[in-house]
Amino acid sequence: MKSLQALINDACNTELHAHSPSPTVHHTRNEQEVDRIMTICNACRYCEGFCAVFPAMTRRLMFEPADVHYLANLCHNCGACLHACQYAPPHEFAVNVPQAMAKVRAQTYTQYAWPKSLGKLYERNGLVMSIALTLGLALFLILALALNGTLWDAALAGDFYNLFPHNLLVGMFAPVFLFAVFALGKGVHGFWVEITPATSGAPVSRTAAAEATHSVLKLKYLDGGHGKGCHNEDDAYTLSRRRFHHLTFYGFMLCFAATSLGTIYHYLFDMVAPYDFPSLPKLLGSVGGVSLCIGTAGLGYLNVRRDPAQGDQQQKPMDLGFIALLFLISTSGLALWLARATPAMGVLLCLHLGAVMALFVTLPYGKFAHGIFRSASLLRYAIEKRQPNPIRAGGD
Repeated sequence: MKSLQALINDACNTELHAHSPSPTVHHTRNEQEVDRIMTICNACRYCEGFCAVFPAMTRRLMFEPADVHYLANLCHNCGACLHACQYAPPHEFAVNVPQAMAKVRAQTYTQYAWPKSLGKLYERNGLVMSIALTLGLALFLILALALNGTLWDAALAGDFYNLFPHNLLVGMFAPVFLFAVFALGKGVHGFWVEITPATSGAPVSRTAAAEATHSVLKLKYLDGGHGKGCHNEDDAYTLSRRRFHHLTFYGFMLCFAATSLGTIYHYLFDMVAPYDFPSLPKLLGSVGGVSLCIGTAGLGYLNVRRDPAQGDQQQKPMDLGFIALLFLISTSGLALWLARATPAMGVLLCLHLGAVMALFVTLPYGKFAHGIFRSASLLRYAIEKRQPNPIRAGGD
């Protein structure tokens, strides 16, 4: 019987013949790297229990672009497989699953962006751009209040609508937000259409939807496959990344729920903001704001300190830009709440609105997309795993 090393060598040597895509399929360089690595991993299978990527991998003998895109967005970049792999650099096979998957993920965001002409914004959506856009929009609003003589008027403090009427804010933010949702939806729909045939083509079932929802809400695959967590800058396991992700995700959702509930109060019950304790919008917003602030601060710290081998360094500006926007939204919102009754309310309101508008503008072309694409992949995985394994069914 051949040794594992011999099997791996055979897999590498035959990749160009047995596992290469058909002449009509064109892999990019990043897709070729994932194809190469998955071929090696498929012969080893040491990491099969780590996350959803590896069980999904074992259902395939070939990795065409749709398969590669699907697997790349299943990867949560926890780094467990990199630290466990005997073929990781400096081994000659140079197997680095998290890094290869991260590069393809960025490619999918650009490829499926809508409209296509704006896909390149992913490459420019960095930390500097996010902060500059926030400050630029905030400065525009500050100048508008200054020209109107209401920027630092203590008599108007306490009510945001004294500075910006409700209908004006709706007219400014609603079109941008709706475009962002539509553009992101179009992009994910294109991704879904491509990976569906590659993942059995079976329709969504209730059990699959429930499992995928549970995996998304729990961030199941950020536990390293064993419940101990991810690796950051060293070999030590830690759950900090998962916990900060939870704080960020649920903090954002609580803030969104507070805004949505405030809209319902305004239009259905004629209850006009601002709201005070113990109103539900205020409770949701304050808890969500604190959670979002802590979560983004933690994620930013971990992102800066993380081992470069565990991801794509070219995406770090985009990652930090998104984290910075969420941090600015949470901190400016909390500061605005605390200083609402002071003359500083106008400046803080402009800063907060500038950060929110910057988030809406960059929403379809920034890191926010990764959560939507990953959720789509998790749903397809939950569907696919319930179908007969084509490899076993074929007798291989």
